[in-house]
Amino acid sequence: MYPGIHAATTPDKPAVVMAGSGDTLTFRELEEGSVRLARYLHEQGLRRGDGVVLVAENTPRVFEVYWAARRSGLYITLVNHHLSAPEAAYIVTDCGARALIVSAGVAGLAAAIGDQVKAELKLAFGGEIPGSTAYLDYDTELADVSAEPLPEQPRGADMLYSSGTTGRPKGVKPTLPESQVDEPGDTHIEVFGPMYGFDTETVYLSPAPLYHAAPLRFCATVQAIGGTAVVMERFDPEAALAAIERHQVTHSQWVPTMFVRMLKLPEETRRRYDHSSLTVAIHAAAPCPPDVKQAMIDWWGPVLYEYYAATEANGITFVSPAEWLERPGTVGRAGLGTVRICDDAGGVLAPFEVGTIYFERDERPFEYHNDPAKTAAATHPEHPTWTTTGDLGFLDEDGYLFLTDRKAFMIISGGVNIYPREVEDVLVTHPSVLDVAVIGVPDAEMGESVKAIVQAAEGVEAGPELERELIDFVRERIAHYKAPRTVDFTDFLPRTPTGKLVKQELRDRYPH
Repeated sequence: MYPGIHAATTPDKPAVVMAGSGDTLTFRELEEGSVRLARYLHEQGLRRGDGVVLVAENTPRVFEVYWAARRSGLYITLVNHHLSAPEAAYIVTDCGARALIVSAGVAGLAAAIGDQVKAELKLAFGGEIPGSTAYLDYDTELADVSAEPLPEQPRGADMLYSSGTTGRPKGVKPTLPESQVDEPGDTHIEVFGPMYGFDTETVYLSPAPLYHAAPLRFCATVQAIGGTAVVMERFDPEAALAAIERHQVTHSQWVPTMFVRMLKLPEETRRRYDHSSLTVAIHAAAPCPPDVKQAMIDWWGPVLYEYYAATEANGITFVSPAEWLERPGTVGRAGLGTVRICDDAGGVLAPFEVGTIYFERDERPFEYHNDPAKTAAATHPEHPTWTTTGDLGFLDEDGYLFLTDRKAFMIISGGVNIYPREVEDVLVTHPSVLDVAVIGVPDAEMGESVKAIVQAAEGVEAGPELERELIDFVRERIAHYKAPRTVDFTDFLPRTPTGKLVKQELRDRYPH
């Protein structure tokens, strides 16, 4: 399936609605717009395997560009518009894009990179890009292009970049499938469609930036199946609840920090909005503290479905609400690939032993673009089809996976391994904590000691008294040696807009 089918049967149905502005793109408009762009790119010489980069805010036209690439055998790369100009230019250059498409909604960044990158074709939509003459006007260029689909429509793919929380972002380049866009074989449709019951009646709320893998892929999957994607311009906890009620949302996807922000709304605000239409609330992207997830289930009911995956799409685990309630903290069992837990030498570990998480597949599912060393580092030393993204965890006796942390962030104090996530899961439940990160800092005696960096809730006085309270709070709930020795307070923590902590930035403040 793909949106063109629904353009023929339900042409005036919204394929995407913006939650704030109400701007809508129907299936007919999505089909015609993506066909015109596909034809234009073909006329400009782009062929299967070439790349297109899009730099834009959350806007309906994201999907026009996305589906134009997907129906042309092209790679489509969305760039985080919060990046600096050098960071964004690095991605455009690294992926070797032949076309760069930008939105006037991010005109500052677009102007800054327009003359820096060597893409042959540069288009801008939504208005002019002040300070740059690099871009042609998107609508003018496409005005006379036919809306008749090309005879051949090879299936393209997204080529997204990891969030770069441990260093420079890595381009994840999948192998292009040998099929047409309207033929079976799309992994996300075939895996996630039945898993979450997506169908033509689905109304899917996406509160996150579309340049991130999950929001982009899930919205596209819903459109391919014939449902409607409701996209928030940006996340706001109360606005998200209002969108669920207004649009009668049936499905949604979240990251744990969004749950935390919604749970910390005043009780009367939370009760104001009806969420009874919601049957599936998916969450992923970062580990969810068990107490937070339990609180959400208590509020929304048993509708929380979790999966564990990565931009690399090397494997997936799934867990239903019922399974999670039986095994709090698990991210489920494998739904794509086979999970292997290995030690540093590559040996497979027994149940409940913590090690590196690998997914075994029949074939290697990805490589890091222009970086064979990183590709090799993500590959098992003896099994070339086993790959990892560097996360640590363990399996129980029934094959359910539990995450502990990323290997890069594990703290070794006095020879003992401490996983920051376990401490963060406790601290985030304290009413005086809005956000928290836990890192290891140099310690002359222990090698490293545990430090918590806390963003206090609004109106809370941060200082020695709160520091002592938070340390005691942790010591009452987990082993004393895992508790922070010290707590620093900050006005904000560096998170990507998709909710991931940029811990390397914090670690750089306390150099080892």
